[in-house]
Amino acid sequence: MRHRFGSFVYMALLAGLALFPASVAAQQSCDSLSSLKIPNATITSAVSITPPPDLVMELPAGPAGPGSKLDVAIPLCRVIVFSAPTSDSHINFELWLPPAASWNGKFEAVGNGGFIGQIGYGALATALKRGYATAATDTGHASGNDESWALGHPEKLADWAYRAVHEMTVDSKLIIHAFYGTEPKLSYWNGCSTGGKQGLTEAQRYPNDYDGIVAGAPANYITHLQAGSEYISWVALKDGVDSPSYIPPAKYAMLHKAALDACDAKDGVTDGVIGDPTRCAFDPKTIQCKDADGPACLTGPQVKTAQLIYAGAKYSDGKEIFPGFESGSELGWGGMAAGPAPVSIATGFFQYMVFSDPNWDFHTFNVDRDTRTADSRIGSVVNAIDPNLKAFEARGGKIIMYHGWSDQAIAPLNSINYYGEVTSKMGGAQKAQEFVRLFMVPGMGHCQGGPGPNTFDSLTALEQWREHNTAPEKIIASHSTNGTQDITRPLCPYPQAAIYKGTGSTNDAANFTCGNPNW
Repeated sequence: MRHRFGSFVYMALLAGLALFPASVAAQQSCDSLSSLKIPNATITSAVSITPPPDLVMELPAGPAGPGSKLDVAIPLCRVIVFSAPTSDSHINFELWLPPAASWNGKFEAVGNGGFIGQIGYGALATALKRGYATAATDTGHASGNDESWALGHPEKLADWAYRAVHEMTVDSKLIIHAFYGTEPKLSYWNGCSTGGKQGLTEAQRYPNDYDGIVAGAPANYITHLQAGSEYISWVALKDGVDSPSYIPPAKYAMLHKAALDACDAKDGVTDGVIGDPTRCAFDPKTIQCKDADGPACLTGPQVKTAQLIYAGAKYSDGKEIFPGFESGSELGWGGMAAGPAPVSIATGFFQYMVFSDPNWDFHTFNVDRDTRTADSRIGSVVNAIDPNLKAFEARGGKIIMYHGWSDQAIAPLNSINYYGEVTSKMGGAQKAQEFVRLFMVPGMGHCQGGPGPNTFDSLTALEQWREHNTAPEKIIASHSTNGTQDITRPLCPYPQAAIYKGTGSTNDAANFTCGNPNW
């Protein structure tokens, strides 16, 4: 493993670049990058793409879908690289470089989703439009959420878990220096889900890589997340879709309405969104059928299933393994609980990464035993749960975390739990909020979508914080219907929440303030 940033090799390379005559200490030709030598990495292509403003790039097919066209607003130097830090590594990444006149002087890397081995071209295009030199990686494999690539390949697992992003980051900075004649003045990470985990991994393992990190809905506790996901599928499907405990998806809307009826108004605004589900104890037993089963109620066994999904996975002694879903998330339960098969990403995790057995059967799943096995075998490789961020904080690093309260893939309390551990380790909430803040998003699903305001610019908030020392006291989020913005609402640093002032439209952020709720 190469811990190269700040190392002798890295500094020697930069020193060599500095020896170029002053006449070349400016932007170099894109083509010239093809001959750049980087330890354990190979530049396979460096192509200048022009002209603007309606540039259309043909993108290759990948595990997440077929090839497509992407509109890119400005010219770029497209650099395609692979890194091989081990004999079993092949980490592909792309670095897009705007012309020097368009470059903001900074670097932004963008994250991945799930276990998918594919470069996020759309996120690259967004970063490029903002003036960034920007990079993304496939994390060392080309596959969808089928984890079979990890079977018998521990180095590829390490690449996915932490090494690929670091290699991409260090190599990208070298290429940026060679192209522009200067290093990026600041480097940012921006990702959600696995991308959020990647950001926290960087802060924990490689605190010098980035100056600011946006970590949305982070999948940082991988062993427990996948155990919790498999547990929900096991609870819902272990006896089949014809069992008395199975909740038909047709009942999700009814269950969701019952949750809203119980909790929506608790925050002083009845708007189809639960402001903070943890402040409302909704019990699905309140809609248990009094007589025969029907579409407007849950049977006793179905009530038990719902209660277990809300409660989340636990050890046999009752200690939490991973939180359950919150009230308000019910419309998204189908991904794990609808069946007929269990959620593939969690089953594949245990088959290929934990037990190295493609025939492992989820019916044998024991959440207590199998979570402990996952922790002992690969927890130190795949998890990013270290709350000690002192090295990252000491160099002025800033982190913005966010998570949707209605997340149907990663329970939102996971972010609150990790944030709490960080605040405890870093000297308390007031001290920790000098460099890390968490924003919970009412009504938002996994990274996006949902009935609540779910579109917001966390990167600008991070830039203002890191570059101008303006800490984010709130971030304005919006919701749109059919392309028309119809709601704005402030997102507040946890544990604060948006509190309605009592007058004016509840669809206008100006009529809310951030404060500690007493709901």
